[in-house]
Order: sequence, then structure tokens, then C-alpha cells
Amino acid sequence: MYDLVLKGGRVVDPSQDLDTTADVAFNKGKVAAVGKDLKASAKGETRDVSGKVVVPGIIDLHTHIYHLGTSLGVDPIMSAQTGGSTTLVDAGSSGPANFLGFRKHVIEPCPVRIVAYLNISFPGIYAFSKTTMVGECQDLRLMDLGECRRVADENRDMIVGIKVRVGRGAGGDSGHMPLDMAVEVADDLGLPVMCHLDHPPPSRREVLDRMRPGDVLTHCFRPFPNAPIDGTGRVRSEINEARARGIFFDVGHGARSEEHTFELQSRLHLVCR
Repeated sequence: MYDLVLKGGRVVDPSQDLDTTADVAFNKGKVAAVGKDLKASAKGETRDVSGKVVVPGIIDLHTHIYHLGTSLGVDPIMSAQTGGSTTLVDAGSSGPANFLGFRKHVIEPCPVRIVAYLNISFPGIYAFSKTTMVGECQDLRLMDLGECRRVADENRDMIVGIKVRVGRGAGGDSGHMPLDMAVEVADDLGLPVMCHLDHPPPSRREVLDRMRPGDVLTHCFRPFPNAPIDGTGRVRSEINEARARGIFFDVGHGARSEEHTFELQSRLHLVCR
């Protein structure tokens, strides 16, 4: 007998190669059984979820949840509840200068598990709003590799990679240099890089050629220069080559989901970590 039973849903769990109609039972807030005709205890609860999909807690690969600490940060609890997520990955909101504040004031008190990519830029993403937009990689003086390496190394329990944003918007005239710096730090630490690309320079190929197996290209379905297909609808050669090398592709749509299309997603098999 169980505290809670979800009856008759479509249960999907890729980790078990499971996709079937079944009941899911819980005891003390944890999954206790998956099967047919499971019953709740006399004081337990049964919910009919037929016609709905029941999945394990979702890992949201790309969030910005340094809430009230950065201009683009949203409430992590709200984000988790609306997205059905039990783990949130922050995509470089904070840098070496303010990661400890992010850790103390957001990550540690939050009931939802949070891990983070550390931004290669010292202040992280500090000026991102409708009225103010200043790329954190525009000034290479903000790239302190030693500090980035130190903070990431001292917080390995929460930092899972290095984030970098390149292109004219985020990097101004710095080209691919911030990416080269992020890769150098990540190499030293044995961590992956997540790279955001807006308008070139650098080009899509310049970015992909610098990425290593396990690295992540985010916003991969946005239009030029990210669009993975050419004018004929074929997947670009550099995308196929990168995927074959072990590069991962992240939708990372966020508040601008209208910029990527389901047509693109249907033509390119998306691979996420």
C-alpha cells in the first residue's frame, strides 16, 4: 500500500527504456513502484492521470535563476514548478566576482537542486534587459582566467562547466577570444564549455571548430548564424561534423522561443547532455 498512486498515465522514463501505460506509486515523497493495479493505503491518495504523461523529474539544461542578483534572473522555485523540473542548470548568470553570492542567497536555500555553469567573464551576465544591453565579453579586461579557474575549482560541488557568450552582441569586437579563454580554463579543470553565439564575428564554423567533445552549443535553433540548416533545408556540414565529434546542441529558447521553429527541430536530431 502506498501514500500516493498516479493511475493510468503514460509513463516515460528513458533511463529504463520505459514507455508504457502504468501506475506510479509513492511513499514518503519517493517513487516506490511502477506497475499495474497499484493501490493506495486507506489514508493514501489516488489520482487518475489517464491521458497524461508521467515522467521523472526533468533536468532543465538552460536557466538563468540568479533571482534578484542579475537583471535576467527568474525565481528558481517558480521555474521548477512550471517546468516540472527537479534540477535546474544555470547557464552562466554569475561569474567569479559574484558566484558566492549566487551560491549563498539562491542555490543553498533553494529546495530545488541547482548546478551552474560559471561565466568566464568576471561579473557574469550583468546588463541584460529591454533598456540596457552590455555584453559581458566586450571588454577582455573582464576575462580573468585565474579567478575563473579558482572559483570553479573551489566550488566543484555546484559548478558543472564554463559558460561563454560570443558574437557582436555579447562580445563586441573580441571575436573568438572569449571562447578560446573559456576552453583553456575548462581544459585545466576537466569541465565542458557551453557557448552562446549571436551575430558574427566569430562565425558558426569558427565556434564549432574550437569546441570539444562534451561541449554544448546553445540556442542552436535560432536563425542566422545559429540555424543548423541551409537554404535548401539540409543540415549544414559543420553541424553534422560537430555532432559526430561529440558536441551537444541545446535549444536554450528561454523568453525568445519564437526565434526557433519546430520545423528546424524536426530536421535536426537534438542531442542534449
